[in-house]
Amino acid sequence: MGLLDHIHTPNDFRHFTISQLEALAREVRQTIIETTAKTGGHIGASLGAVELAIALHYVYHTPEDQLVWDIGHQAYAHKILTGRYAEFPTIRQLHGLSGFLKRRESVYDVWEAGHAGTSLSGALGLAVARDKKHEHFRVVTVIGDGALTAGMTWEALNQIGHLKTRLVIVINDNSMSIAPNVGAFSRYLTDLRSWPGYARLKQEVESLLDGIPVFGGSLKRSIERVKDLLHYAVLAGNVFEELGFKYFGPLDGHDLDSLIPVLANAANFDGPVVVHVVTQKGRGYKPAEEAPVAFHGPGPFEVSSGKMVKKAGPPSYSQVFSQTLIEIARVHPEVVAITAAMPDGTKLDLFQREFPDRFYDVGIAEQHAATFAAGLALGGMRPVFAVYSTFLQRAYDQVVHDICHQDLPVILGVDRAGLVGGDGATHQGIYDLAFLRTVPNIEIAMGKDEAELRQLLWAALDRPHPVAIRYPRGAGRGLDLSGPVEPLVWGSGEWLAAGEDLTILALGPLVYTALEVREILRTRGIAVGVVNARFVKPLDEALLHQVLPNTRAVVTLEEHARAGGFGSAVLEWMAGHGYRQPVLIQALPDEFIDHGPREYFLDQFGLTTDALARLLESFLARLPQA
Repeated sequence: MGLLDHIHTPNDFRHFTISQLEALAREVRQTIIETTAKTGGHIGASLGAVELAIALHYVYHTPEDQLVWDIGHQAYAHKILTGRYAEFPTIRQLHGLSGFLKRRESVYDVWEAGHAGTSLSGALGLAVARDKKHEHFRVVTVIGDGALTAGMTWEALNQIGHLKTRLVIVINDNSMSIAPNVGAFSRYLTDLRSWPGYARLKQEVESLLDGIPVFGGSLKRSIERVKDLLHYAVLAGNVFEELGFKYFGPLDGHDLDSLIPVLANAANFDGPVVVHVVTQKGRGYKPAEEAPVAFHGPGPFEVSSGKMVKKAGPPSYSQVFSQTLIEIARVHPEVVAITAAMPDGTKLDLFQREFPDRFYDVGIAEQHAATFAAGLALGGMRPVFAVYSTFLQRAYDQVVHDICHQDLPVILGVDRAGLVGGDGATHQGIYDLAFLRTVPNIEIAMGKDEAELRQLLWAALDRPHPVAIRYPRGAGRGLDLSGPVEPLVWGSGEWLAAGEDLTILALGPLVYTALEVREILRTRGIAVGVVNARFVKPLDEALLHQVLPNTRAVVTLEEHARAGGFGSAVLEWMAGHGYRQPVLIQALPDEFIDHGPREYFLDQFGLTTDALARLLESFLARLPQA
């Protein structure tokens, strides 16, 4: 049995020596590697934060002291150390541990978030509430350097410095978000890490101490602490100091002998403190150290080699989107691409390789990205902002106010539209139709397959209005995309089959599910029509006027929340035009959907072929006879 077998709460290792804590770190790191090799997950940042998690729980009396993590990418060690070691093999699996922090999972999970940059605002709220109630626990938050590009992080720093609230902020600086960090502040942190006076000061202090006999031999580690603490006292005048924070750092985030005394010292200040900790993403696992981007959130991999376990298959929708954008950019020099710290996830890294001068990574700053795109469009460029549906939420005001209100021709590539699997509730891309379609001027489309995605992207280039093109996570159908792109009439749907008993109006890849259901129900004597809606805004009104008079009932089908989505748009339109057929909106329920296999949830909510066939047969049976 190892050390972890005896650890159920942080109290179980708070009496450990430094050497025991270092042994514990090795066990935690090995557990993360072996588990994520089977389940996939956010291994890179979590490996980098192992010693940090140990030191934080060692110094602070959690859960009485409140430890706030900025998203859960870096918190796997935290989970293992807080009573979830035995369950850790279930991480990101159906009914298992969440890949992010989850309050109902543990009292140690104080703040749950899947979007970066929220922790400082939340931690400040906790600290102010503590002070108002005359309580005395400590609040410490851990935020990655990548999240420092988020606008609300600086809004929070501004207020924290103004209020001078007792709060410890640990910056986990590994020079990465998902991709390498970009921007002026990333360069500033690099300057802090490489401050030339640091090495010179350490040499001078070491020479001084080595000349004093009392500081010899057995107190070598204490000497190192003194040298580090002298550095923290000397380095002033940086941006954090100017904002009113006491600054400690930069500190080796893998050196427990330095981490622990500095964190303990920071806790004693009666005001805001920044502890700048430098870590290595993927620490302790050579393949992850050498390829930190690939090991940010990989699927299963071989531990011995680090080789990803991937099934052969067709290109993903993200790849098709990026490759199509490259084709467009070759003939349209005004096209530029924007990402918010997700070049690899959106596959815009492919675009970047061919057009580095027309590619912009703005960091974790979706709000800025949207308004930056608006400015580019105002200046005569054709910006394409590829962003996950879940992260587009963060830029809603900018889409409304800066893009749509000014009616600027920005193209939004809404990636991961629909269920996303292991990332769970905070990442499900199932709300974008509801929050976009109420906004004037924007047009919204989703193709049934990767061929239609290409058609929509080419056609969107001619639109004088904002356009959102949705596409799901994962692989397409493997269609041949080598030929020229067929022109597409903007705003047009596709009537694939007529059906007098009911007609399914389907959106996106669920069109193919509808066609399969049609064949099943045909064998049972039920005539089912199928329409590939393709457009949510505008709806193809002419097609609806053709279809609806010839069918007894209507079913709308979408991988989106039921409230406010495609089905709602159809129902509103039907009511406004006097159609009175029964309508079934088959979509996702009004609840946050947890992590688990996409197919499982599609089946649970009646969106797979067999489940939908049963549901529609029952729906028809309940209708009054004509």
